[in-house]
Amino acid sequence: MPDDRPRPRHGAGKPRKGPGQRPSAKSGPGGRGRKPAGDRAGRSTGGRGRGGSGGRKRPPTGRPTRTRSDDQPRRSPRPEPRTAAERRAAEVRATRGPRKPVDASVERERIEQRETERWVDEGSIRAEAQAATARASSARPRRETPVDPEVLAELQVAAADPRRAERLAERLTSAAAALDRERFDDARRMVAPVVRELPSLAAAHEINGLANYRMGRWREAAAALDEARHLHLDPALLPVLADCYRGMKRWTAVDALWREIRELSPSHEVMAEARIVVAGAHADRGELKQAIALMQPAQKAPKKVRDYHLRQWYVLADLLDRAGDTMGATRWFREVVAHDADFADARERLRALGR
Repeated sequence: MPDDRPRPRHGAGKPRKGPGQRPSAKSGPGGRGRKPAGDRAGRSTGGRGRGGSGGRKRPPTGRPTRTRSDDQPRRSPRPEPRTAAERRAAEVRATRGPRKPVDASVERERIEQRETERWVDEGSIRAEAQAATARASSARPRRETPVDPEVLAELQVAAADPRRAERLAERLTSAAAALDRERFDDARRMVAPVVRELPSLAAAHEINGLANYRMGRWREAAAALDEARHLHLDPALLPVLADCYRGMKRWTAVDALWREIRELSPSHEVMAEARIVVAGAHADRGELKQAIALMQPAQKAPKKVRDYHLRQWYVLADLLDRAGDTMGATRWFREVVAHDADFADARERLRALGR
């Protein structure tokens, strides 16, 4: 079961393969067939022609002779360059020195010493809680302009100077668009100047917090979201903040936020997301009974089944399965599959329970 913590997308670079070695071209195009001067037969003292019976070979005149074994294949000479690109390539080959040979044992040792990244499965509760908070933060419908006009108006007032306001508004809009496209690192980088120059703008802290949250940077996300909620309270952000505290194992802060959310009486969806996160925090501490009790309101039959109902039922089924209640787990996994056969891994969980 995959880990739900956001993984760095993006860019885990793969090692690039270097280009293959090319043979050096010492003799230039067409020069392979020439023999060195040391191999030419000398003239005899008696004035005979070359190759006569009395002729002697002169000693080498400085250039070493090349020897080729009979079993070494002869390579065909490089054709004469015809185009300007081929002539340029020939010039580069003639001036470039030979590449250093690669030691196979050294390369093998480097490969063996590489550290591979391992992902730890923390269970389906964690996956559903993270997905729940992500949906809660994007529960509002998307607009063509990612930033609310009221926020832009607030930015213009805070910036004072019109040119500065225009520049920061463009930054904020680009950061919000990057967040929607799940380019979290870009969003964090783009919104940083806005946070620095306009620290009283809640929307900038919100984008910064959500981007850090999706990257698994719990401490930075919690600081930014906490600042945003003190500047402008948005109940939809509270489940995300609670999940950040859960990631840092700050259980007291999670419980305090849960009390605050209940006092606010937010929408049913935000309440469901918060319930999933807090139940997951109880499960992390081994308190399965408290987690199951917290999910009891999810058992009420809704007039219309929505996506957040399915998420609550899945979490309840998982908790019951972990507590050893296979009958209860089967019931709620079946409810999920009956409304969405492809929801998460509900069908696989049913098969694992033998149902």
